[in-house]
Amino acid sequence: MLKLFLGLSILFMAVPSGQSDMDGLPINKIQVIGSHNSYKQAIDPALFRVLSKADSSGASTIAYEHIPIDEQLDLGLRNLEIDIYADEKGGKYAHPNGLSWAQGQQLYDPGHLMDQPGFKVLHIQDIDFRSNCLTLQQCLLTLKQWSDAHPDHYPIFITMNAKDEVMKRPGFTIPDPYTPTVLDQLDKTIAENLGRQKLITPDDIRAQFTTLEQAVLAGNWPTVKKAKGKFLFVLDETGDKRAAYIEGHPSLKGRMLFANAEPGTPEAAILIRNDPKKDRITELVKQGYIVRTRADADTREARNNDRSSFEAACRSGAQIITTDYYRKSRLFPSDYIISFEGGKYCRKNPVLAP
Repeated sequence: MLKLFLGLSILFMAVPSGQSDMDGLPINKIQVIGSHNSYKQAIDPALFRVLSKADSSGASTIAYEHIPIDEQLDLGLRNLEIDIYADEKGGKYAHPNGLSWAQGQQLYDPGHLMDQPGFKVLHIQDIDFRSNCLTLQQCLLTLKQWSDAHPDHYPIFITMNAKDEVMKRPGFTIPDPYTPTVLDQLDKTIAENLGRQKLITPDDIRAQFTTLEQAVLAGNWPTVKKAKGKFLFVLDETGDKRAAYIEGHPSLKGRMLFANAEPGTPEAAILIRNDPKKDRITELVKQGYIVRTRADADTREARNNDRSSFEAACRSGAQIITTDYYRKSRLFPSDYIISFEGGKYCRKNPVLAP
């Protein structure tokens, strides 16, 4: 009996807790926690004081920060968000105007990465521009290096905002618009720097089905085991940018990213529904879609230590839940911190695989 007990102990110790029983599940039947604006560093204190004096309420909503993305993955987070600005010629965001609005700020981009052509990673031009990976290429190479070092990692979902909003105030850099050509370049950048073999794309899910949505509603998601070592990218856009990404690519044929397409359209697969209290997430999850939602936004929940949105997100069955607080804030007093029971960031989906 003692030998049997010891043998079972060794067996259970050899398999990471909470993972062995999920390997056979389709990836829409798990639930993960990730970060929102995952690249973001805190605004330099000197600039933040200036912004707070001009608009204290607005400044308070962007008073959050993240550790480097590979360190987040080390913790167990399995969702990231990356905001990108197009910069075909290079240098558009190399000298943020905010650097001249306050004295004594830390050095910015000493390696001159922002001078290079290609997509840049930042939150708000000229205000909230400090990033743990300044370029998309740098982010992707970091992900690849981490993935290569952890080849059996669970699939990682990455949402992307293609940012080109023009600020309605003088003194702000005007972004380049997202044209179909720019979006084609986005696909190319992801494939070349991360590697097509590390991606789960719409083509992989659609397979023999006529449309991507048909495949999703039929449950044609890969198992967690088959998705290990891979990434799924989602373009978190609607309107003209979403239409430009889909144009010429029915059911997202040939595209590297999924799109936040509406249910009932051929491209619908992964949906963004950011309000877990009001959005009807559970019925979408039960139909077969993967849904991303948020546990907190604009620092509100953290300042009030309010976990109600997170709890609603958990109950909804949304497969992806984002937060700015997988660790406590260092920028204001708060005990707010998000994880599943036992400090985990990945578990069985409570709606689909209770």
